Amino acid sequence: MPVRLTGKRVRVVLYASHLVVYDQHVEVARHERLIVKAGCRLELDHYLEALIRKPGAFPGATALEQARSEGKFTPVHDAWWAPARKIHGERDGTRALIEVLLLGRHIPHEHLVAGLATALRAGALTADAVVLEARKAAQAEDEPPVTGS
Repeated sequence: MPVRLTGKRVRVVLYASHLVVYDQHVEVARHERLIVKAGCRLELDHYLEALIRKPGAFPGATALEQARSEGKFTPVHDAWWAPARKIHGERDGTRALIEVLLLGRHIPHEHLVAGLATALRAGALTADAVVLEARKAAQAEDEPPVTGS
């Protein structure tokens, strides 16, 4: 559940394969239902608002490790993050990465990763550069292929 809802009463609807969390009548989370008794899955996206305020907690976060193991946090993310920390410092470089991850709420994952890769190749280590490149990737995907005459 998103960290902003901590301490707030929400409604959870369980289905055979997934669960849905509602704040009032608004869906705020949808997750695959865990089969393991007392299992735990953390969704990195739900912690981003807290982690941007305390970026020092990000590198060791369990939610980050789970996102890595699920392929949601890719080697491209790590490849962009390393020079961002070197150039901006640990705190600000990590904060820039978290800003990029927050963009994932509005930009499809594959476009965001493409934006990270292109920004990295250009040495553009800001969230603004990544969003610009991600939008270009989305636009390129939407354009029909050019055919020869």
